[in-house]
Amino acid sequence: MQFLTELWLPILLAAVLVFIASSILHMATPWHKSDMKKMKCEDAILDAMRSNGLQPGAYMFPCAESMSAMGSPEIQEKMKRGPVGWLTVRPGGGFNLGASLGGWFVYCLIVGVLVAYVGWYSVGASDDYLKVFRIAGAAAVLGYCVGYFQDSIWKGQSWGTTGKFIIDGVIYALLTAGTFGWLWPGSTVTG
Repeated sequence: MQFLTELWLPILLAAVLVFIASSILHMATPWHKSDMKKMKCEDAILDAMRSNGLQPGAYMFPCAESMSAMGSPEIQEKMKRGPVGWLTVRPGGGFNLGASLGGWFVYCLIVGVLVAYVGWYSVGASDDYLKVFRIAGAAAVLGYCVGYFQDSIWKGQSWGTTGKFIIDGVIYALLTAGTFGWLWPGSTVTG
């Protein structure tokens, strides 16, 4: 756990920088404005969901009761007719932005801790900024980018939207890598 005592500052600073960058990308620019679409018949769909007692959770439609039932003529016909998709339902009462932002910051800290761990056991006490930058950057890309591919592969999210989130992740990874390279113990960049 020595890596935590040695690298607490770059872990914290990288998380703060990523948090600020993500806030700018998502709130102050139109970059993610087209990620979600509004359904034309939203009110009717919401009324139908409420009247059927739809609870918070993840849903797939059409959804078979088992993997073997996926091949049934009924499910295949529903798939052919469409729509086919995934739906995430959150509890009513509004979106708690504070809780989501808090969770995002904790996630940024976790990525920072993992980057510190990988870096510590890969490069040790190095004075080579670029070596630290490369290792920290690669680890941060894993934390901030790779998971988004699954949304397009499995859930049908457009590759354009996934691409934007991956670009965001690369920006976060570069900020993280630069912070770790700059504040790494023994770094000549820090003085």
